[in-house]
Amino acid sequence: MVAKDYPFYLTVKRANCSLEVPPASSPAKDAERSISFRSESRPDILTPRPWTRNAAPSSTKRRDSKLWSETFDVCVNQMLPSKEIKRQEAIFELSQGEEDLIEDLKLAKKAYHDPMLKLSIMTEQELNQIFGTLDSLIPLHEELLSQLRDVRKPDGSTEHVGPILVGWLPCLSSYDSYCSNQVAAKALLDHKKQDHRVQDFLQRCLESPFSRKLDLWNFLDIPRSRLVKYPLLLREILRHTPNDNPDQQHLEEAINIIQGIVAEINIKTGESECRYYKERLLYLEEGQKDSLIDSSRVLCCHGELKNNRGVKLHVFLFQEVLVITRAITHNEQLCYQLYRQPIPVKDLLLEDLQDGEVRLGGSLRGAFSNNERIKNFFRVSFKNGSQSQTHSLQANDTFNKQQWLNCIRQAKETVLCAAGQAGVLDSEGPFLNPATGSREPQGETKLEQMDQSDSESDCSMDTSEVSLDCERMEQTDSSCGNSRHIESNV
Repeated sequence: MVAKDYPFYLTVKRANCSLEVPPASSPAKDAERSISFRSESRPDILTPRPWTRNAAPSSTKRRDSKLWSETFDVCVNQMLPSKEIKRQEAIFELSQGEEDLIEDLKLAKKAYHDPMLKLSIMTEQELNQIFGTLDSLIPLHEELLSQLRDVRKPDGSTEHVGPILVGWLPCLSSYDSYCSNQVAAKALLDHKKQDHRVQDFLQRCLESPFSRKLDLWNFLDIPRSRLVKYPLLLREILRHTPNDNPDQQHLEEAINIIQGIVAEINIKTGESECRYYKERLLYLEEGQKDSLIDSSRVLCCHGELKNNRGVKLHVFLFQEVLVITRAITHNEQLCYQLYRQPIPVKDLLLEDLQDGEVRLGGSLRGAFSNNERIKNFFRVSFKNGSQSQTHSLQANDTFNKQQWLNCIRQAKETVLCAAGQAGVLDSEGPFLNPATGSREPQGETKLEQMDQSDSESDCSMDTSEVSLDCERMEQTDSSCGNSRHIESNV
């Protein structure tokens, strides 16, 4: 839902910006998960540049993967048992990954940051915001690489890495400032891409062999990708370490350290994302301000939607309140103007609508001719005395619709759990009314009355854009132990 490239995040492509450790079943693969960001950049509609018109296609510089057994003496390797060879491969992958990371970070500075500053394509302040503390990460990884090389024997084998990792991993706590800055960095980068000079420079870089067909944001996101990969790499080394090897205890300790660091950075990154969007909410009147927004520390999901009249909306689901806005430009910044009164999650009613139940006017009828326009709908509604709202939302596909439903149910369940009303949810249908304990009807009568109060609010999912960071919300209320776990693909 936070999809495509950005606005945390996650589309759900992320959000949000939470860190997630990929399944341990694929340790050799890059555990890359982009922070959910939706790209605000415009398509390249410029006329062909003369310098590319007759130029031959450039060959992409590809990075060859290396194996320990191919890098060092084969004869020596043949004398080692299979399990030890696999252990050496895992240690070598850790070391080689550090070398690649350092090369990419230096490339980002040399090929992007420095030329744009020298050519005045961006100001120093803008570049500092986009690149964050990237410079400070290079010495950290150079230190680990140096230590790993120092303990490598002349034949290429490494006996112990556990003590090195236990001593070095705590310094990764400094990643919190870099990761927390990524939401604002991505938003500024997308905004600057609307500048012809910036877009032209980045396109030239993308077409150059050194980029390996990666854009600037791919390079800036590499540190976060590396961070979430460490638990996999260490587990792989541990898996091939004999029980009687002294390294085993140190590796277990190292895994606990890095998991704690990733979890802490995940929380701080989520809080930073939440603050970023709260600061960009614009209120048409004082009555729209809600203390539930002010007190929110987690943004569960958000996404760009549009109603049945083509009006684009952007919906935010915070911990305890749903906020519907319109994206506008204010003082050259992308902001979000409230479109309707915020809806408390505890009073929100959710209904999963079957395909064909919604027509153009928003009522529950199955006679709408364009079948593509009436798929993947769900409805959120709210009624408190004379105030009522109802919004029929359409996801762009079944997958994103389910992600929205899961995230809203998770938020509702967490809030009710905290209020001691667990069990009020009905997972197979609409929510039960907490005040009366009776099931809210799914029929046409009640919802159509709400439709009449706000028929403009029927929304369709525009970009599958919802950043699911429900795991962070789950951590804020540990008392709700039976909450379902919703993963995000920010």
